Amino acid sequence: MGIGSIGIWQLLIVLLIVVMLFGTKKLRGIGSDLGSAVKGFKNALNSEEDKDEPAGGEKKSLDDSQKSQKQCSLDHDKSRY
Repeated sequence: MGIGSIGIWQLLIVLLIVVMLFGTKKLRGIGSDLGSAVKGFKNALNSEEDKDEPAGGEKKSLDDSQKSQKQCSLDHDKSRY
């Protein structure tokens, strides 16, 4: 074990200290609040995507310049690796 590596025992000790400090009831409340916040964020992202789509449910097609720009971007990303 070198500097900066954390083992399972260190994680268990930290977890035990956190549980002792906050208690299981408060940690459960924090977890549920965090979960509902993430769920709300995902719902907001999905509703934004739904607003961007046309009324007929058809997705907007890219014109030729957008397609070529997207292809150049993909080619550039591939050349980096």
